Amino acid sequence: MIKKWIEAMRLRTLPVSVAGVVAGCGCAVWQGKFDMVPALLCLLFAVSAQIASNFGNEYYDFKNGMDRKGREGFRRGVAEGDISPKSMKYATFITLGISAAIGCSLMLYGGLWLLPVGIAILLFALAYSAGPYPLSHHGLGDIAVVIFFGIVPVTFTCYLQTGGWYGFPVLLVTSVAIGLLAANVLIVNNYRDKEDDEVAGKRTTVVIFGRKVMGYVYLFSGIFAMAIMTPLWLQLPVWALLLPLTYLMMHGATWRKLISSRGAALNPLLGRTALNLLVFAVLLLALFEVAGNVTFL
Repeated sequence: MIKKWIEAMRLRTLPVSVAGVVAGCGCAVWQGKFDMVPALLCLLFAVSAQIASNFGNEYYDFKNGMDRKGREGFRRGVAEGDISPKSMKYATFITLGISAAIGCSLMLYGGLWLLPVGIAILLFALAYSAGPYPLSHHGLGDIAVVIFFGIVPVTFTCYLQTGGWYGFPVLLVTSVAIGLLAANVLIVNNYRDKEDDEVAGKRTTVVIFGRKVMGYVYLFSGIFAMAIMTPLWLQLPVWALLLPLTYLMMHGATWRKLISSRGAALNPLLGRTALNLLVFAVLLLALFEVAGNVTFL
């Protein structure tokens, strides 16, 4: 039974939430103000919120008739009968409660004004699959991922360590880049599930625009993410260009496998795309630590 719950957490996708926090820590390091405690709290909040969202996705997609036995992709515990819907619902809200408690502790570092931000994040965790207009069912999941796995975690992780919005241009381009790379994980997921989603009436961007178009969106999202950070790359030592080049090589290799694979063969690419993102975030943090302060106008 424990194995079924671990599967429901979708561990292969968790690097997405970790990467946003790591990149935010990189921006704090760039400013010379890294603080371990709020950084760890941000990490716990982000990961627990994603797990809650994954649990909620299992429960609400089953409830809404989107999941069925034998569906492509990873085994879905509720649809396959491994976990009862009631248990998954309880797990969703218990995990959301844990996230909320961690979020409240972050207000010690950022103040009460962070409360609506935390509420918005937790509402997104549910609204992705639940409510009268689930985001993932209407082609809005990709935009939501850019915001809540990129812009929000990067900027607020940095803010909670630095106490201000210093170097906001660096924060902004970094957060958008991370968000675009995170959205690629969702593209792989929806690329794999296209036929099942069509049958269920789930209007993902892959269903709306087709595999060919979204395959190119996947490719150019990675390229654009590196390109918007060009002003930063140009102010770092020449060797710093190894970071975007390394990422683009990994990204290109993953894209080639994406467009040539179908069904369960895409499962490893889900984790690989998430891992590519995490590697980029970790190397970016290391780069900021080694390169030291840079100006970014």
